[in-house]
Amino acid sequence: MHRPLIEPATSQDATAVVALWRACDLTRPWNDPDRDFALALGGASSVVLVARGAEGLEGSVMAGFDGHRGWVYYLAVCPDCRGAGLGRALMAAAEDWLRARGAPKLQLMVRADNHAALGFYEKLGLEWQQVVTLGRFLEDSA
Repeated sequence: MHRPLIEPATSQDATAVVALWRACDLTRPWNDPDRDFALALGGASSVVLVARGAEGLEGSVMAGFDGHRGWVYYLAVCPDCRGAGLGRALMAAAEDWLRARGAPKLQLMVRADNHAALGFYEKLGLEWQQVVTLGRFLEDSA
């Protein structure tokens, strides 16, 4: 596959990227995707990468490095663009971005019932980790 143009998003991409995340069912009520996008663009330790095609935005991925490990979030490919290797190309771009910042390990979270995503990541060579993710909702600090 010819690798598409993948580049860092700009603030002008916010509406289209968040719409793609919503269309791909990646958003949840406890995460404000507009805020997530703005936070990622606002710091040196995170990025939103976008894939542009002839028809406009075709995919995106968010990556961040916390100083200990790299994280991948919101990998999204326009439903009409799936099956052509764009998700693989976006993951490679996220890995390149993390590698350039010295991240020794990449991690991501997938909902347990998202079998399509789990299969996709397994085909890319990602492996189940022997960890349990725990969490709690925090009170709004505003």
